Amino acid sequence: MTTANPPINVAVGILMRPNGDVLLGQRPEGKPYAGYWEFPGGKVESGETIFAALQREFMEELGVEILSAEPWCGVQYQYPHANVRLHFYVSKDWRGEPQSLEDQAFAWQGSVAVSPLLEATIPLIAWLEELRRVI
Repeated sequence: MTTANPPINVAVGILMRPNGDVLLGQRPEGKPYAGYWEFPGGKVESGETIFAALQREFMEELGVEILSAEPWCGVQYQYPHANVRLHFYVSKDWRGEPQSLEDQAFAWQGSVAVSPLLEATIPLIAWLEELRRVI
């Protein structure tokens, strides 16, 4: 009998502009699933809150300071290389313009048209469309 590894907690942020556009980033070379598009974020470190991890990751990856964000949903997903628990937050309140600090591409999207999308991101696109309708 095999036991699955405990999930790795990951803070994921959806920056949303007033018009509903959201920011997606492309995973850089050297990381699993390089070239795939996802919402930015990263691992929650030991002793760190999910929101603190979100703030740290956005500063490290994009040079953006997250001022506030609302928890949106959680998704657990088993990739071949890792079991992850994704904690999604929506932020409409940040400071700075995204910059490519880790040599990753990024794109503001209304209707999401980039591909390929990271597998765990795909179901969220439909949910995001519902979220946009209520903002």
